[in-house]
Amino acid sequence: MLHRVTAAPEKPNSFNRHLNIAPAFLDRLIADMKGRGYAFVSLDEAIERIKVGGKGGQFATITADDAYRDNMTEALPVLEQHGAPITIYVAPGLIDGAVDLWWDVIEDIVDTSSRLTLMMAGKPTVIDCSTQGRKIQAVARLNAWLTSEVPEEEQGATLRELARSNGYEFSTGRPCTLMSWDELRTMAAHSLVTIGAHTVNHRNLKRLSEPDARHEIGDVRRILKEKLGEEPRHLAYPYGYPSAVSCREVGFARDAGYASAVTTRHGVLRAEHAGFLHALPRISVNGRYQSLAHFRTMLSGITTPLANAGKMVVTI
Repeated sequence: MLHRVTAAPEKPNSFNRHLNIAPAFLDRLIADMKGRGYAFVSLDEAIERIKVGGKGGQFATITADDAYRDNMTEALPVLEQHGAPITIYVAPGLIDGAVDLWWDVIEDIVDTSSRLTLMMAGKPTVIDCSTQGRKIQAVARLNAWLTSEVPEEEQGATLRELARSNGYEFSTGRPCTLMSWDELRTMAAHSLVTIGAHTVNHRNLKRLSEPDARHEIGDVRRILKEKLGEEPRHLAYPYGYPSAVSCREVGFARDAGYASAVTTRHGVLRAEHAGFLHALPRISVNGRYQSLAHFRTMLSGITTPLANAGKMVVTI
């Protein structure tokens, strides 16, 4: 699981630095895995290999969430050198600018402030942002507040009010860090690229009503077909952790007709996942730990039960 791939992140020491890796590390990682016998395959082929119990040897498939532009400008050249396919999960609301890339906006607000004032749980609250350490703590606190206390449907308005009340000039529209529809059409035509769905508006599905969650999961297929000319066969649940996706959402994805759906649960694929194609785990290529030794350990499967209360076959 990738997000951003760039040699020049705007905020190399930020709270969200785990979302970015360097292209050089991606190159080393793919080369190392190929040297140890892994075949890099498309997600379609990966699903077929899971269905037959993983016959054909070790394999890996690369996915990337949110459609960051550097997936095209910096990751794709590395993938082309290795012939490694990638699936990029797209949320139309992010591309259209209808919803905010809120985790970046929060960092921007905190970075421009020494202290923030806001209403939390109905009470005036002051958050200290006077040092780099305090800023990281502030971002963590605001992330938790926005994703667990503020209703999904109110996140945009709440974020704008936070910006306005603290003197931050809020820009609307698609962030420059994300691909445009024209760029996505170019990517969709590339032989190594598969476009998947990341719901309509990148909402936490578990916090939505059934009709709203089904809309997010199902209607994105129609939107992406209209925009890119092909209906997506694969889904990535936004956030993907336990408080964002459960059995209910897995059922909705299955009902919507996807061939697969992925979470952010940590784990390697096993033959048993043939019965859980709409709740597949992934291994995050984390920007905080750009180490081949670290990644080899995760690929061995040792860390899977450690991260999942002893479970070897990780679903939800």
